[in-house]
Amino acid sequence: MTKLSDFLNSAKGFPKDENDGISFAIISIRSMKIQTRAQAGTTLTESLCAALVVAVFFASMFELNAVCLKYIDSTKESVAALQAVQDRAETLRNLAFTDLTSTSYVQTLMAAAPNSSDYCGKATETVAIRAYPTANGTTQFTRASNGTVTTNTTATSLGSTLVQVDISTTWNMTLGGRPRSEQTSIIVSNGTKK
Repeated sequence: MTKLSDFLNSAKGFPKDENDGISFAIISIRSMKIQTRAQAGTTLTESLCAALVVAVFFASMFELNAVCLKYIDSTKESVAALQAVQDRAETLRNLAFTDLTSTSYVQTLMAAAPNSSDYCGKATETVAIRAYPTANGTTQFTRASNGTVTTNTTATSLGSTLVQVDISTTWNMTLGGRPRSEQTSIIVSNGTKK
């Protein structure tokens, strides 16, 4: 004990009191225990458990990110569908009344997509035109997702004053593949454009 206490007393910054130095040395020596056989493998087990917890955390984060991206795609589709319906409504509303009531003119017009978004390549668009307020049949056009336009029905007469135009678009949603649709109706009168 004398050599240890002499060493501690001579070192700079250590207490000069012999009892303080000895107690410090005993604490230091006791804290440096050799592990027993029962404790030897716990470090590997703890490391593997920690790695497993980290792996589960990152897998959960990646899955959450993927689901969020699907929700964002679904929202973009809904907004694009609404925009496509509104663009088609504006195109038809701005036509001359004689062009709007002409089956061949509207069918040719429907061959082009309502706008240039990628959504229009996935949706089926339907336009129905009928005389308003009393219908005498309905002229209905369907534009498939590949761009082909078919005339489903032709009205006997669309009248010469007012027509109701119903526009709808349908598609299968990215998230879950559920069928979705957006639609609007407008009434167009035969008048002069200013």
